[in-house]
Amino acid sequence: MQPLLDFQRHETRRQFFGSTGLRMGGLAMALMGAKAGLNPLRAAANERVHPALPGFPNFAPKAKSLIYLHMNGAPSQLDMWDYKPNLHEQFDKDLPASIRMGQRITTMTSGQARFPVAPSMFKFTQAGKCGRWISELLPHTAGVVDDIALVKTVHTNAINHDPACTFVMTGSEVAGKASLGSWLTYGLGSENNDLPGFVVLTPTWSSKSAAQALFTRMWSSGFLPGRYNGVALRSVGDPVLFIQNPPGVSGSDRRTMLDALNKLNERSFREFGDPEIQTRIAQYEMAFRMQSSVPDLVDLGKESEATLSLYGDEVKKPGTFAASTLLARRLVERGVRVVQILHRGWDQHGSLPTDIRAQCKDIDQATAGLLTDLKQRGLLDETLVVWGGEFGRTVYSQGTLKRDDYGRDHHPKNFCMWLAGGGIKGGISYGETDDFSYNPVENPVDLNDLNATLLQCMGIDHSRFTFKYQGLDQRLTGVEPANIVKGLLA
Repeated sequence: MQPLLDFQRHETRRQFFGSTGLRMGGLAMALMGAKAGLNPLRAAANERVHPALPGFPNFAPKAKSLIYLHMNGAPSQLDMWDYKPNLHEQFDKDLPASIRMGQRITTMTSGQARFPVAPSMFKFTQAGKCGRWISELLPHTAGVVDDIALVKTVHTNAINHDPACTFVMTGSEVAGKASLGSWLTYGLGSENNDLPGFVVLTPTWSSKSAAQALFTRMWSSGFLPGRYNGVALRSVGDPVLFIQNPPGVSGSDRRTMLDALNKLNERSFREFGDPEIQTRIAQYEMAFRMQSSVPDLVDLGKESEATLSLYGDEVKKPGTFAASTLLARRLVERGVRVVQILHRGWDQHGSLPTDIRAQCKDIDQATAGLLTDLKQRGLLDETLVVWGGEFGRTVYSQGTLKRDDYGRDHHPKNFCMWLAGGGIKGGISYGETDDFSYNPVENPVDLNDLNATLLQCMGIDHSRFTFKYQGLDQRLTGVEPANIVKGLLA
């Protein structure tokens, strides 16, 4: 098998003259530039590494960057945000059939003889000028609720973690679709030439419950070009493997090696026209730039003690959620388009009170510190912050129910997410659930409606933002109609 000969044998007359014309045109441009005293390579170096698509954004954006805080495993809305004071009267009573309405449940509780109602054991108080009811688990977040728009009626199709996480991040349960961060960097590019446009952080967690696996499809570019993949920075050791040159190899040596490799790749691209070869060249170049930009990024020693104190003591421990949120601020400050933080350990089928305390301790001060820090620096108005999981938890207990110990199963029908920052109206609550936090009774919000709203804040009309694949004009918000949640917009 000889791929080059096979390629040339099957090349059409139109393809031959088209590719030859492009090559001759490129040569002519280079000669013209040389006569004019211009260096084409130097001119290219001054261009944006991550350019936006022509015509993007579609209109003036409210937010320039997105920080997405994903609580992987599904946090309990009943124990954190969705206050149901009358549930204490229902303790250990069976969930009414009129509330469940025959909805599907997972195999983890389908075999239970009964579904006993488990009210939250945690106290709720009102906070902020908006009077938001919030759990004692989130004392620091209570201080920033006036900047937050809480959505209580988000719903999804999936009832198990893998498809639900795929859906929340790509708008579809079907693997292979492009993630939210990839869509945004594809459309809007990034303003930093020395860092990826889309960065992913996977911090450590404190819960003792089994953590759900993370799949790269949650930050994959899917059918979009590979250069729009999220770049995951490691939480332990060097943020990027082989970020340091090996002994005996200098920066100039690395540059010489990379230039030679790029020439070989460019030759392959001229011969085969595979766009992924261009992606490979771009990724090698980005890796070279990151050798200097990443060490500066992760050097938190340049932050003041006042700033570090906003995030809590854990901020000084690499790989923690607190350290990750501070890195997120430093990334958007440097012009990175999307930062995604995935905090694991929220799948609490048993021992929920113990585990959720640990999880909330991980995230509470750091999340509040992030919003405060962004606001103090004038960045919150141009940064969209999103917090949430892949679905919610049931009001009934999984396993043995006690006043101070219970578990909760998966519940896709309604759960809580919140948004803050660019384009969002702070201090509001959107949607309402029934007395058991089991069904939305006012303003249900589909995940694709929420994604349409995020794109709106970033200056993108979701209905026009498409990519042709498998015979469809693919969209982040799916091929079915999605609606912007106007009640959340400032």
